[in-house]
Amino acid sequence: VQLQASGGGLVQAGGSLRLSCTVAGRTVSDAAMGWFRRAPGKDREFVASINWSGGSTDYADSVKGRFAVSRDNAKNTVYLEMNSVKPEDTAVYYCGISRYDRAFRSGTMYAYWGQGTLVTVSS
Repeated sequence: VQLQASGGGLVQAGGSLRLSCTVAGRTVSDAAMGWFRRAPGKDREFVASINWSGGSTDYADSVKGRFAVSRDNAKNTVYLEMNSVKPEDTAVYYCGISRYDRAFRSGTMYAYWGQGTLVTVSS
């Protein structure tokens, strides 16, 4: 199973980015998925999650109202729309597949991880 995260880059504060996470090797249409990030010198932290159908989402307080997670099961892909970005959003963003049939905020509950995509927000 391979997860390919993409869409990162350099963006000015207040701008927008759309990250994608495409999965190869298994279907994720029955899997909850999550987005996490790791900023320089910090631990990995939860960003957002989405259940298998897309009908249930969860967000960290720090991104609620600015980020939106969605999925296209036909494309085996999950997205993270990032709006009104801030310098503190600078991090490597990772996607993961939940070990179970629902999403969690703990990274230990995810079985597979992509290599990450770097988002840098300039002030």
